[in-house]
Amino acid sequence: MIQGPEKTDEIVRRPPPAPPAAGRRVKTEPARKPLPPAGIKLAQALRLLLAAKDFNSITTAEIAREAGANEALIYRYFGDKRGLLHYVLREYLEAYISQTEHAVKGIQGALNKVRKLIWSHMNFYSSDRVFSKILLLEVRNDPGYWQSEPYRLIQGYGDIILEMLEEGMANGEIRPDVSPSYWRQLILGAIEHLCLPAIIFNHEIDVDFMAGQMCDMVFFGLKAERV
Repeated sequence: MIQGPEKTDEIVRRPPPAPPAAGRRVKTEPARKPLPPAGIKLAQALRLLLAAKDFNSITTAEIAREAGANEALIYRYFGDKRGLLHYVLREYLEAYISQTEHAVKGIQGALNKVRKLIWSHMNFYSSDRVFSKILLLEVRNDPGYWQSEPYRLIQGYGDIILEMLEEGMANGEIRPDVSPSYWRQLILGAIEHLCLPAIIFNHEIDVDFMAGQMCDMVFFGLKAERV
């Protein structure tokens, strides 16, 4: 889940940061009006079609036919075909982020939370190939994605990782001389590059093995000496 450019911390030796502010959480969007049944069917139809075809080869007529709905409703409810794609991705992201936040509740230790997040992220890519295909292959070639609601959710997801890293620096688990922003990008990039070949070529992902190997490498660089 790549994030756009931002100002990152300079890597210098410095005291651990204060504990992260309690209020920082995933960026949320205003509540949406419920979709009419035809809109829900259109979203479901696109998911089904994406399991077998790439987005650019899917026509609005195909989506409407699969949904049993009028083609004009795509434009009425979503603006255009790409707006429908963003809607589907947003639903996936909201579900995944909610699951991840629930999964790390009650876990003691920042590195244990990071380990759980890495495993959950890879498992979601492995178990739902339509989601992984949309996020890694379909949306990023369009400049509009970087101003979209799904991308704002991705930024909020990155804040969760940053929060975990800052927690680890504050409690002494993580070295005080690392840049949390750089390590967040490293974690997100490593997950994607490890999973991407399997997603492109439709291979199985050994989530336990891959997540374990990645955590061993990441934690070797992050852990404070006493941990």
